[in-house]
Amino acid sequence: MTKKERARAVTELLREVYPEAVCALHYTHDYELLFATRLSAQCTDARVNIVTETLFKQFPTLESYAKAPEGEIAEAIKTCGLFRTKARDLKACAIMLLSEYDGKVPDNMEDLLKLPGVGRKTANLILGDIFGKPAIVTDTHCIRLSNRLGFVKNEKDPVKVENALRKLIDPAESSDFCHRLVLFGREHCTARNPKCENCPLGAVCPSYPITK
Repeated sequence: MTKKERARAVTELLREVYPEAVCALHYTHDYELLFATRLSAQCTDARVNIVTETLFKQFPTLESYAKAPEGEIAEAIKTCGLFRTKARDLKACAIMLLSEYDGKVPDNMEDLLKLPGVGRKTANLILGDIFGKPAIVTDTHCIRLSNRLGFVKNEKDPVKVENALRKLIDPAESSDFCHRLVLFGREHCTARNPKCENCPLGAVCPSYPITK
């Protein structure tokens, strides 16, 4: 089985297991997904959702972030970790969106990467979830599973993993594929003690079974 064939098989199997491929982060406005993704760095999605439930009510508009003291934002997100840096980025990002993008989240990689605190992972998530564009979100689950599934070999560089997957995954499927990888990584293919028994990808996984 070639990498391309395996990628196609994995895509189909994951679609069967997880018909609904949705982002785990909660948001209403486009910029809120941008901010929630920034908060998710070194923090679980579950924790971010707890924080943003209050945060998004306390700061209901971009203008409210732009005008708020940085310390006030930091206090609201302090349980997310790295909260001072993240607060600085949220405020600066809000100011930039208002001053340079008319309060709208950009729909292209180049402009997204200009925003404070936004890297390729966040930019790809926005492009895929908000704008429906082909996107490969290389988070820790994606990188781990890409190695185990043989799409890359001993590769931890997010950009290299992203580029490898772009050659293997149907662009129309790419965003949903990454969401499904996250779900699969959390439920089955965990970093430690993966649940290889009864794994839905066992038949096509070159690492199966992973020895303890």
